[in-house]
Amino acid sequence: MTGRTLTASRSTHCPFDAYPGHTPIRSARPGGHVGYVGVSHDVALDGQELFFSHVHLHGGPAPVRQYLPRLIGLVWNRTIDPGKVFDLDLPLDRAAEAYRAMDERRAIKALLRV
Repeated sequence: MTGRTLTASRSTHCPFDAYPGHTPIRSARPGGHVGYVGVSHDVALDGQELFFSHVHLHGGPAPVRQYLPRLIGLVWNRTIDPGKVFDLDLPLDRAAEAYRAMDERRAIKALLRV
């Protein structure tokens, strides 16, 4: 579902995505900002489209290793519940299906169970 779908065809001011692609840029209104986190792999942006969209693109690396030990402890001690971000729950042998669903934007985050 795109930002324009969620806003009844109005654009959003600050869409956010895991990597900068055409969907968040086309969802942002002129003068808006697109935020992304992580390193983009195999993502190509049309410079002219970005320039004429009048959208600001902001992002950077995700220093996961810096925060991972603390987060694992919080999850292990049940201080936080990471399950709220998962919208697809599949057995481990269907991992390829889970990745496909996330790639096709049918799922935000998949939980694979052993």
